[in-house]
Amino acid sequence: MPALTVTRVVLVDDEQLIRAGLRLLLHGRDGIQVVGEASNGAEAAALVVATPCDVVLMDIRMPRRDGISATADIRALPDAPPVLVLTTFDDDGLVVDALNAGAIGFLLKDTPPDELALAVRAAASGRQTFTPRVLDRLVQAAVARRAPTADAEEDRLLATLTDRERDVADAVAQGLSNAQIASALAMSLATVKTHLGRVFDKLQAENRVQVALRVRRVSRR
Repeated sequence: MPALTVTRVVLVDDEQLIRAGLRLLLHGRDGIQVVGEASNGAEAAALVVATPCDVVLMDIRMPRRDGISATADIRALPDAPPVLVLTTFDDDGLVVDALNAGAIGFLLKDTPPDELALAVRAAASGRQTFTPRVLDRLVQAAVARRAPTADAEEDRLLATLTDRERDVADAVAQGLSNAQIASALAMSLATVKTHLGRVFDKLQAENRVQVALRVRRVSRR
């Protein structure tokens, strides 16, 4: 079996115990290496410049400079790494602010360790990840703003999916990772990725959130 690709992670959190716990949970798991730590947003961008990494795991509420501003600072850097927000604050406004600042995903600190590791590796590959209940509220907000005239086009796109592709799309809408989809649908990870690529193409979606939006909007009508 080939060795896992190393995923270098920088931790940004003002609580030393949280950083120590995250290091303990992540370092050495699934090829992840914690290569640096910052205690506030003001230190984060400088640390990323000095310490090449593949993902930044970012808290929101911190002294001196908050995680939203720090995310924007990091994403403005040349060859910026993706920023994955990890916070205790389950707030819709913060989710939107984080995404607008360039975050690739939004997780809560009660995320199980295995799912957190999967999310970190997904972020390193450019894939969005959200805590399921956060994703659900994003979809609810999008549904509320939806123009009725777009419903027919949404139905048409979904009708182009095969049964198996629809299964994968439904699983994405539930917030499942590729590995979780493979387990739930008894597929290999490679098969899930193949189906997911076709789902993106057929639904004209750029990422998992857009897939989830299309699937859930139809299911709620």
